[in-house]
Amino acid sequence: MLSAPIDVQLVRQLFSRPEKIKPSDFLRREIASRMREKLELVKIKPQCLLDAGCGDGADISELQRNYPDAQVIALDASLPMLNVIQQQRQAAMSTVGRLMAKLTPAALRTDSAPGLINGDFSRLPLASASTDLIWSNLALHWHPQPDLVFAEWRRVLRTEGLLMFSCFGPDTLIELRQAYAAVDTFPHTLPFVDMHDFGDMLVNAGFSTPVMDMEKITVTYKDARSLLADVQALGGNPLLSRRPGLSGKHMHANMLRALDSLRGEDGLIPLSFEVVYGHAFRPVSRKTSSGESIVHFDIRKKGI
Repeated sequence: MLSAPIDVQLVRQLFSRPEKIKPSDFLRREIASRMREKLELVKIKPQCLLDAGCGDGADISELQRNYPDAQVIALDASLPMLNVIQQQRQAAMSTVGRLMAKLTPAALRTDSAPGLINGDFSRLPLASASTDLIWSNLALHWHPQPDLVFAEWRRVLRTEGLLMFSCFGPDTLIELRQAYAAVDTFPHTLPFVDMHDFGDMLVNAGFSTPVMDMEKITVTYKDARSLLADVQALGGNPLLSRRPGLSGKHMHANMLRALDSLRGEDGLIPLSFEVVYGHAFRPVSRKTSSGESIVHFDIRKKGI
């Protein structure tokens, strides 16, 4: 099931320059914080956890702080992003870093550094039933086939393992879509998946009782160019159906004017983000690998 005609190679290219992505990190950090609040409500002690779409690793230290005994695996499709994590690790192993490590909590020490994997969400180089927790923050919407991703995530989760993720929903960047609609008919933003469709995909993939939630966050800007810079920093437009080549100066100016016309009473231009949160567990299997049903008996001894 395709969410959109996404060019996966272009996604990797768009995220190949971490310094270009960094300015939008404020939004990822805010949503990660809200995800952690939800995760705190779930009683789980993972032995192994996977950060799927880890980016530059900003979520890893918090996950290690919460689960200091867990092995952490960090996966991303962008090798330059993983290189940032590796560079941070090497810096921490400097002479000063080694001295500080003796005084640092175990969760932050470099000897508990995550394993780094450059790979695709839907083809994980991990054994089946090898992880207890999968965490994925604002990454799933960059994959064209989220149904395959969910099936793969279920495969690597152990029984009663937890999946927790966030991604953008359909009303994300709605103001930008309206502005571009005034100048051409090409798609300039992803047609993000509705949370109810994600819920159906989770059930079809074999997850039990998925819980989906949504909230809207509005970011305001003093000028349209700053807004567009943040949209580019969030990842840009990787659609195969995007406009070929660059738009002309006249068309771009019309789009900027369309954005300016959206200013509110405060004089600022709003940009909406529909944030979808989901979590689900891998249930106890009711069938063997060959498809035979498993029947569980509760045998109780009777007193004599």
